[in-house]
Parts: sequence; structure tokens; C-alpha cells
Amino acid sequence: MGSPVYIQIHDEIREAIDAGRWVPGDRIPAERELAEQFGVSRMTLRQAIMLLVDEGVLERRVGSGTFVSEQKVQEHLNGITSFTDLMADAGKKATSKTISFHAGRATNSEQEQLQLAPDARVLRMERVRYGDGEPIAFEVAAIPESLIEGLSRSALTDSLYRTLAEERGLKIGRAQQTVTAAAVKERVSEYLAIKRGDPVLVLRQITYDAKGVPFEYVQTQYVGSRFEFYMEKS
Repeated sequence: MGSPVYIQIHDEIREAIDAGRWVPGDRIPAERELAEQFGVSRMTLRQAIMLLVDEGVLERRVGSGTFVSEQKVQEHLNGITSFTDLMADAGKKATSKTISFHAGRATNSEQEQLQLAPDARVLRMERVRYGDGEPIAFEVAAIPESLIEGLSRSALTDSLYRTLAEERGLKIGRAQQTVTAAAVKERVSEYLAIKRGDPVLVLRQITYDAKGVPFEYVQTQYVGSRFEFYMEKS
């Protein structure tokens, strides 16, 4: 028995996109036109389209039509990868803009996640992370002040992990990560060039050194339409 008709249409549209007939950002023909082209009802055609939307291949824009989705940057939730490396893997150039950079007393949450004493201080950095000039994420990182004393701002903001490895001999171990969905707040939406209330993926990560000591607590909001996480199971 052959595949259902809507699956066959799904496969043909996917092949057309893979072949470059439609590229990311292109608006595909209207449902009525495609239904006539494939000789099926609009209901059957819509099933194929919605499956492609669910897979992230297409996206529907209210009042505008259906478009080929832009390629999303992916992060593998298994191991630790720098933002620069993530962008390189996606064929994009990584850049950052530092919004704030200051040291202060650790919050209760930072004390807990970083296993710090009540009076401990942390360096707190806010950065917007870009891929090819497009804002991808808004990041707030906290690092124990005792670990980064004497290091320059530029070294820490350009490549934190490399600087800690070269200047402090720190060897990165594991990371504990959680991901949730949220609606972006107005302040962050402005940095990410999206609307207040738009969906973001919030990654909270505690990074440990090779001895199991936490040295970084970071909360990152990723633009949902430009970024995705993936996992592998064996």
C-alpha cells in the first residue's frame, strides 16, 4: 500500500525546497493554487502543509501566507559548546554586544547555583549574541568574582571559556541544563528585535569545572524562530 496522498505531497514539496526551487524566506504558492497543481482538495493539501509547518520546514504568517523557514541555529543538548562554535557550525559569524558588565553581591539564586557563601560577589554580564548580524540570544551570566579577578573586560566578553582556560588553567567539565518556553519581556524584546510577548526559549545552565566545582550560571533567552535545541538518544 502506498503512502497517503498528503504524505506524497509533503515529500514533493520538501524535495522542491531541498533542491532550491524555494529558498528560506520565499513565500510558497497559495493553498488553492497548490491544490490545483497536485489535483487534490484543499483539505488534503492543508494536511501536507501543516505537517511541514510542524517539522519547522514551513512557517505560516497571519495575513501574509506560508513561507519557507529560515535555517535555525541548533544547539545539541549533550555537552558544552561555545556560542562562537555554534555559529560556525551554522555557517554564521558570531558577534556580541555587551549591555552591562559589573560586579556585585550574588543573588540568592546565584549563591545556590554556584555554591557560594552568603557574602560572595559575582561578575554579572549581560550580552546580546548575534549570528551574521542578526540577534539570536540575550544572555545573563554570573561568574564568581574570585575566579576572574585581574582579567580584562575584553578578554572575558570576547571568549570567557578560552580566557579561563588560558589564564586560570580551568578545565571545563559538565553542564547542567534546563530549557523552558516563555514570552519575552519588553526590555529583552528590544535587544532581540522581536515583539513583546513573542516566544523565546530560555536555557538555564550551570557549568562545572573538571573537579565538579560550578563556575558559571547563565540564563539565555533564544529567539524561538531563529534557534532550536536537539537531543540524541541511543
